[in-house]
Amino acid sequence: MKSYIYPAATSTSRALIRYIIDMMNREPERIFHIAFSGGTTPSLMFDIWAHEFKKETPWMRMRIFWVDERCVPVKDSDSNYGTMLRLLLREVGMPDEFVFPIDGACRHPEKEAKRYSDLVFGTVPLRRGFPAFDLVLLGAGDDGHTSSIFPGQEYLLSSFHPYEASVNPYNGQPRIAMTGCLLFNARKIVFLITGKNKTDVVYDIMKSGDTGPAAYVAHHAESVDIFTDVEIAG
Repeated sequence: MKSYIYPAATSTSRALIRYIIDMMNREPERIFHIAFSGGTTPSLMFDIWAHEFKKETPWMRMRIFWVDERCVPVKDSDSNYGTMLRLLLREVGMPDEFVFPIDGACRHPEKEAKRYSDLVFGTVPLRRGFPAFDLVLLGAGDDGHTSSIFPGQEYLLSSFHPYEASVNPYNGQPRIAMTGCLLFNARKIVFLITGKNKTDVVYDIMKSGDTGPAAYVAHHAESVDIFTDVEIAG
């Protein structure tokens, strides 16, 4: 696991955008399948991307998927797809046919998880029998959750269904989450974690044991980088 530490959330986001662009430019003939997470931290990155890196990003070679989604309509401020659509995708004119959202407005999360699993299986290149994203962008909550897999839901890390329904234990909100069979099959996992309130989570990922879903993924995925503005002593 490699860590990249920057002075602030803005510089961390800029560095990650440059990292993604450079990754794609190293293989100019390839289509890249990338799964994005939602939340406050990537929202800042999306805004910076649209205003500072629009022209140099090879958008036509990017296929965009989601790591997880809250079961809310797209216009809801909680919608991961809606947030990226508003802040980035519309701003750069991303063609709809290159964007594959989870339907958060679904009434039956289990059925939508199955539909999205089938879509990903039919769209993303396979490796070892499962879809292999070129990059999966993850965040981490204060409690150590990632991909809407919360502490106590670690069984989702060993699921062979690419996406499954989950529930936020703090407010009961249903969600749809990427599970372990995709997380551990990705060619690259990148964590974007900023804010001093995330010091404990970053410590667990960098220095501690498998203390929560985020730390477990970081320690067991094939190739992991972490971009953060949190410096851990020692």
